[in-house]
Amino acid sequence: MITIYGAARSRATRNIWFLKECGAEWRHVPVVQHYRADRAPGEWHTRSPEFLALSPEGAIPVLEHDGLVLGESLAINLYLAEVVGGDMGPRGAAERGRMVAAALYAATSVETQAIRILYTHMDGKADTDAGRAEIDAACVALRRPLAVLEARIAAEGHPVGGRFTVADVNLAEVLRYAQGAPGLIAEFPAVAAWLAAAQARPAFRAMWAMREAEPA
Repeated sequence: MITIYGAARSRATRNIWFLKECGAEWRHVPVVQHYRADRAPGEWHTRSPEFLALSPEGAIPVLEHDGLVLGESLAINLYLAEVVGGDMGPRGAAERGRMVAAALYAATSVETQAIRILYTHMDGKADTDAGRAEIDAACVALRRPLAVLEARIAAEGHPVGGRFTVADVNLAEVLRYAQGAPGLIAEFPAVAAWLAAAQARPAFRAMWAMREAEPA
């Protein structure tokens, strides 16, 4: 049985969405961030001894499957794509390499700046001069990787293989953090249309409902 340890208000959204796309059987063990422990009494948190015994890093999400314990949400999805993803996984070595490259691109070229935008909103600073400056700086840094993604999606319709795959889930969930920057995604029409279509999928909506049902 596939088990995901984590919270829907965490990077586990990537894994939850992908598993719902697959229609795979899986089990969810709620584990919240330590700073949210008082909002989820009775559940494990990232410093619970039981969770640290499983994952000394104390970070969510974590996958457990057939004796494998694996952290890092993007890596978890790449693994799931191989074992339960069907055609959402790679068709051979070339696609496998491109899917890994897409995940690394999301992590190294997109996520840091996208999270700057997300955290500025979460901290309630988006409407302050300092917050606007922070978001503007993140947008400047994101325009180059978004232009690369724009060209790929305009040419192929999807990041890899011309079809919906694990690369779509991984990239779309990282880019979601940047959607709070007014007008940024709209500057890239192919990316905007692709992201809207991804977030309209029933599996994404089911994941989002799960997330919204969880205490903030």
